[in-house]
Amino acid sequence: MEEQTLEMRLGDTLAPSETPATVESPVLCPSSINEKVLIRRIDIRVIPMLVIIALSSFLDRVNISNALTMSLPKDLGLKGVETNVALTIFFIPYILFEIPSNLFLYALCSLESSHLPRVLVGPLIGPIDGMLKIKTVTTYRGLLVTRFFLGLAEAGVYPGSFYLISTWYKREESQKRFTAFYGSVFIANICGGLLASGIAKMDGIRGLHNWRWIFILEGAFTLLVGILSLFLVAEFPENATWLSDEERKFVIARAKCTGQTDNITPRDIVVFFKDPNNILAGIMYLCRSPFAYFTPTIVKTLGYSVIQTQLHSVPPIAAAFVLCTLLAYLSDKVRLRFPFIAFGIILGISGLSIMMTIRHNFSVQYAGLCLAAMGLFSCSPLIICWYVMNFQSHTERAIGTAWLNAFGNCGGFVATFAFLQTDAPYYHIGYTICMVAVCLCGGAASLYALLLRRKNMALRSSTMGEKSTPYYSL
Repeated sequence: MEEQTLEMRLGDTLAPSETPATVESPVLCPSSINEKVLIRRIDIRVIPMLVIIALSSFLDRVNISNALTMSLPKDLGLKGVETNVALTIFFIPYILFEIPSNLFLYALCSLESSHLPRVLVGPLIGPIDGMLKIKTVTTYRGLLVTRFFLGLAEAGVYPGSFYLISTWYKREESQKRFTAFYGSVFIANICGGLLASGIAKMDGIRGLHNWRWIFILEGAFTLLVGILSLFLVAEFPENATWLSDEERKFVIARAKCTGQTDNITPRDIVVFFKDPNNILAGIMYLCRSPFAYFTPTIVKTLGYSVIQTQLHSVPPIAAAFVLCTLLAYLSDKVRLRFPFIAFGIILGISGLSIMMTIRHNFSVQYAGLCLAAMGLFSCSPLIICWYVMNFQSHTERAIGTAWLNAFGNCGGFVATFAFLQTDAPYYHIGYTICMVAVCLCGGAASLYALLLRRKNMALRSSTMGEKSTPYYSL
């Protein structure tokens, strides 16, 4: 009775985005359920298909960076900043439709197949994008049209997937799952470079330039993924027909243990967007490095051929993937996020500093690129998990994941104009923008951690006493 009173009092005094995400009152696992086996089943059922969908989605998004190192600019007559505009236009619908997409997903969450309509749109548009490029794209305007509709279709893939993952796991086991999903970004970059190096040799086959074959082959893969996702994407825990009733109740109870509730009002939504923590989280995600789009371009300035450029863009991403996996394991083990984000930022600043100051030693510059990629890429899944898992309700997580992706991807507008061809090969402006952005990310993360720490101290000292310890993850 006392615990219920405390929970009611806490809910009455704090807005949803100010409510602590965890109240330690562990749910006991029924004797008929092996919790480790159950979590393993959930991992197999939820994560792999989302990773494959995100992989195909990200490949379709960034394969243009590989095509730009081939003959695409020459074939379409791109001049000046037209290449950067073609990259930027993707982000307009992508950003605008992320929050509506997740709200639509949340509205349909009572339906067993609620996750499918949104996820399928992104994968199925890839082949359309590729085919349009093959048959109709011979001009700059045609390229803009296809990039626009690709951004529109992919708007819901990442925020919706992050939202779905957050509903299945407790916070102390979530970072490894978020990182496993975000691994699709690393795999896409690695596979994109390796595939592009092979596809570069297909120039002239059936009368098509090699850059068109990138869109054909990767678009065909996306079509297959779209069809498979119709049958293999997991539902929300409440609708998981592949679990027994007892297992489903236990999984939901574990989620409820982290403070999940389903109550929200229009006022709560307004309060959500007024919370400075949401702005700080957006700034953290906004200030990520634009290396995902420009790694091949940066590598090309080191004097490599087209094929060598694609191959040499792989090791920095592979190294980042290894570090990211290690940090995810350690982060869950100690139940902290900020120290590992700070480590990634420091590593990224070190790498960028090397690239900015050492101009004529390509080997040292390449080492700096690897350090920067390792540090900055590893921050993204940590920031996402840190932010999302500090929410308590379905609605907050639905809005929060979409908000973080939408606001964070506004950085794409800046990123696509950071590395201008007129600034090659040293890209003074691009590296300066990256350095400023990373420093802002570090400042926002530090302030975010400080605010959460103050809230924890206030909650533990005045609201809950010593027996119950609600807290925000640091």
